[in-house]
Amino acid sequence: MQEELENKVLVTGAAGFIGFHLTKQLLDLGFEVIGLDNLNDYYDVNLKLARLKELGIDQAVISYNETLQSAKFSKFQFIKLNLEDREQLPQLFKEHSFKIVCNLAAQAGVRYSLENPEAYIDSNVVGFLNILECCRNYNIEHLVYATSSSVYGQNKKIPFSVKDNVDHPISLYAATKKSNELMAHTYGHLFNFKTTGLRFFTVYGPWGRPDMAMFLFTNAIINAKPIKVFNNGNLERDFTFIDDIIDGILKIVTSKKEQKSNYSLYNIGNSKPVKLLDFINEIESELDIKAEKEMLPMQAGDVERTWADVSDLKRDFGYKPRTSIKEGVRKYIDWYKEYYIQNK
Repeated sequence: MQEELENKVLVTGAAGFIGFHLTKQLLDLGFEVIGLDNLNDYYDVNLKLARLKELGIDQAVISYNETLQSAKFSKFQFIKLNLEDREQLPQLFKEHSFKIVCNLAAQAGVRYSLENPEAYIDSNVVGFLNILECCRNYNIEHLVYATSSSVYGQNKKIPFSVKDNVDHPISLYAATKKSNELMAHTYGHLFNFKTTGLRFFTVYGPWGRPDMAMFLFTNAIINAKPIKVFNNGNLERDFTFIDDIIDGILKIVTSKKEQKSNYSLYNIGNSKPVKLLDFINEIESELDIKAEKEMLPMQAGDVERTWADVSDLKRDFGYKPRTSIKEGVRKYIDWYKEYYIQNK
């Protein structure tokens, strides 16, 4: 019974890009997983439902607070729920006795936070507080949660280190992620449970979000439409393939090593920034199509360069990203053609 409890994980955002991949890998490793997602319409809900179908949840309409059993994985159940729900979320924790929580649910996107700031406070602040309260009240041993490289703002020092000052975010999205780190620190200290925050750096790969550069560029090039290149292409991103991200999360979740503190924070990225135009060239090369580029000024809330210092994660958990941009782009485009072209 004790072993079953230790292998029971809650993954929030399970129908999302990273949450889907993490859920699948946890199930393959023999964990029992409860996946939670509110299936909001920030982007195409059909993509979220298709991810769930890969996990054995094949239902076109899922009712709120409905729990479904996977047809593929005996150890997977999915529930449609909002993190903001202060009645049903504690009930879920009470029913399942989790030991580990992986909180990947959030309102994502820097640019969208300029249009709909309320969604970020509801999901990323109120929702995260509810997660922390449930961890406090239901004896969670370890909360692993998503934060973001966006907290670094216009930091000029490179590579970005978790020791750098991040008191000056330049988007509301970044501000909510910084608040998550502070809230986790407080709760871990006051209520004696482990919290590990992961600052993700530009994650891409199969099943990726359609609001991200990888999809936007690939989709436009294939459909002979111009691609929008911000800051006239003078951008660099620490593009990180999804498999390397999941490998890092799993190293933390499965580690038996004692943490010195209840609060840990890590960068998780490729640690090799790539010029945006080089990234586009790689997509063009793989598709064998030349892109028409629309050069545009810098977008509000964006930063010129991201670069992750992952030395702490390497030291503590042996993290080592292995996927080159060439290999990652090829794998994404293979998936894109199968999902968006062959299946239509």
